[in-house]
Amino acid sequence: MAKYFIAHDLGTSGNKASLFTTEGKLVCSHTAPYDVHFFHGNYAEQNPEDWWNAICSSTKEITRNIKPEDVLAMSFSAQMQCCLIVDKEGTPIRPAIIWADGRAQKEQKQLEDLIGFDRMYEITGHRVSASYSIEKLMWIKENEPENYEKTYLMLQAKDYIIYRLTGAFVTDYSDASGTNAMDLKKLCWSDEILAAAEIDKAKLPPLHPSTDVAGCLTKDAATLLGLTSSTKVVIGGGDGPCSAVGAGCIHTDELFLTFGTSSWIGGTTEEVFTDSNKVLFCFAHVIPGKYMPCGTMQAAGSSYSYIKNALCKEETDAAKAAGKDPYEVLNQMIQSSPAGAKSLIFLPYLLGERSPRWNPNTSGSFLGIKPCHEKADYVRAVVEGIAMNLELILAAYRKTLTGKELIFTGGGAKGDVVAQILANVLDATLTRPNHVEEATSIAAAVIAGVGIGVYDDFSAVEKYLTMQDTIKPEANLSGIYEPLKKVFDKAYDCLEPLFDDLAELEN
Repeated sequence: MAKYFIAHDLGTSGNKASLFTTEGKLVCSHTAPYDVHFFHGNYAEQNPEDWWNAICSSTKEITRNIKPEDVLAMSFSAQMQCCLIVDKEGTPIRPAIIWADGRAQKEQKQLEDLIGFDRMYEITGHRVSASYSIEKLMWIKENEPENYEKTYLMLQAKDYIIYRLTGAFVTDYSDASGTNAMDLKKLCWSDEILAAAEIDKAKLPPLHPSTDVAGCLTKDAATLLGLTSSTKVVIGGGDGPCSAVGAGCIHTDELFLTFGTSSWIGGTTEEVFTDSNKVLFCFAHVIPGKYMPCGTMQAAGSSYSYIKNALCKEETDAAKAAGKDPYEVLNQMIQSSPAGAKSLIFLPYLLGERSPRWNPNTSGSFLGIKPCHEKADYVRAVVEGIAMNLELILAAYRKTLTGKELIFTGGGAKGDVVAQILANVLDATLTRPNHVEEATSIAAAVIAGVGIGVYDDFSAVEKYLTMQDTIKPEANLSGIYEPLKKVFDKAYDCLEPLFDDLAELEN
């Protein structure tokens, strides 16, 4: 008789619940959507009750055809950098301030002034930023003091759901490492940061490995989910570190590349992995005792989507009419443009940039436009620009690691043309698993299995994934791409002052 794990991917736009057998087979998935409330320019909040309702409805949907007692455990991969304050009964005091919220600029500056930019990076593995949880809690204390006084604990998204399921208040090291308040090497809340932030440490939850069992479902939770109280709840982790496990990137000094709306290069290391230029940041891993370095660019797939919508409406409409994927039509178009796109360069900074630039004022740019450039050249230049930006992130790893082989995941990993361009520009072999869009869900299932002892360790991810194919860099293209990369990098330096001027015009 089959036994099951439930994996919850608690994201920004919805919760995706997936049912896996203990043998690693995906049985079914269901996504329950919810909204984000954007306002005041850079405010972003969500109603935690929407998360809970999504968990309940999606769980019931995927377990309709199995016996409830056969679900052994559930776990989570969830959005990070949240600030949800609750009282002693676990009731939210106000809506959750999520990762996309940037209101805490003053609080960011306060920490940077009191502790120092470099010292914050040294302690946490991250730059100081308004996007992190502790700055948001500082904002609440300053602007909503009555709510701060009522606060029993600040929770992450999955932590709140775990409380609703089990009655336990917990968080894990991976999520805590995305708060800007945890000492990454000591794996504890940083007294130095909390003193500067003037935040009471008692308002932060107990820290645990991702594989710890928070408890079993309460009777009420089991009834609402259509399960039994025998189902265990394993804490799980943040979606960033989970993506490494779901890619099969579990071995020391292994790297992976995820190509989606945004894109990142991450890895698994034994020690905290940072770099002198602070291109990379580092999380505590969901694999106990390990770390997950990462460099994330903002607009990868969204840059490709932009050029599709801006220049390729005719091709997109024709593809849809023929029942084809518009991106496959664009991929074919790319092949009519030579490598290097006739020296047309695209800077993929449509949404500002994190790694490697860390500049919110950047914008997208085409450089080197000449009469010879056709539509196909613009499309190719966009993909090559994304690749050249990722190559700068990879270069930060290559100061220490070879970085010649990457596991390749994400929605963008399905296209062979894009994969080949990435391999060529990065000068790296890409290995593609059979599941490229299920990474975080797979991670949550593996965490559940390790947590309750069904699996001995994280090598169990091999039950879920097989490496399907490899894409090797084509020979004799370095003469085209190496000089182009240098111009790409220099172009940003030349335009950086203009990006600030353009940002001023928008304000």
